Amino acid sequence: MKNNINTRDKLQLFTWSGCAVFSDRSTKKTTIMATHPINLAIRFLLELSTLSAIGIWGWKQSDSWPKFILAFGLPIVLMTIWGTFAVPDDPSRSGSAPVVTPGIIRLTIELFFFAAGVWALYDMESTNLSLIMAIVVVVHYAVSYERVQWLFQH
Repeated sequence: MKNNINTRDKLQLFTWSGCAVFSDRSTKKTTIMATHPINLAIRFLLELSTLSAIGIWGWKQSDSWPKFILAFGLPIVLMTIWGTFAVPDDPSRSGSAPVVTPGIIRLTIELFFFAAGVWALYDMESTNLSLIMAIVVVVHYAVSYERVQWLFQH
């Protein structure tokens, strides 16, 4: 006898505050938006935008040799902090943690990182870009609320 599963019972879409969670009732599998490939791509673009904004900001701070140190040094320092301090088994990262960090500290590092990028754009008088970036960061974290909750618990 064939197992007739209604498609509506197999795949259910829940939405909450514009965030979608896809659930397959037959396998009890859930795709959380924090680890959705589109959301991870947006996060990656936010990271690159922040590093670029900080580098450009550093370049514009001097007309002589310190601009090289600021333009390359600040992004390298930020990348090192970003990649070093992590929560073990973070669902949005590789899972490894070179320096084990509590979730609230990791969230603070991330928010500081993105705030620095927004501030750099604002300081360079790119008000519209800084506002757009700030909105995208807020929307990203709103969509990734499951990960934010996870960070608070770890």
